[in-house]
Formats: sequence, structure tokens, C-alpha cells
Amino acid sequence: MFKFFKNVAREMRKVSWPKGHELTRYTITVLGTVAFVAVFFAVVDLGISQVLELISK
Repeated sequence: MFKFFKNVAREMRKVSWPKGHELTRYTITVLGTVAFVAVFFAVVDLGISQVLELISK
């Protein structure tokens, strides 16, 4: 188990971590994408609900 964590630490030192500006840009991109997808599916859900309500009447 000690060898595993030693190898993990060695690999983590090789990782290229984003700088502060890049991290901010990536975070904004992810949050924007999540918001867009959430609104899109909310509109689709509302549309489907309205269609099913019209059909059931």
C-alpha cells in the first residue's frame, strides 16, 4: 500500500496543472455549459409536459 501511494505522488508531480487564469476560464466554461444544458432540458421537459397535457384532454 505504501508503494501505491508513493507511485501516486510521483505521478501527481508529472501533472501539468492549469494556471489561475486558465482555471477561471475553464470554470466559467463548465458553469456556462451546465446552465445551458439545464435550461435546454427544462424547456424540453416543459414542452413535452404541455403536449401530453393537450393530448390527455
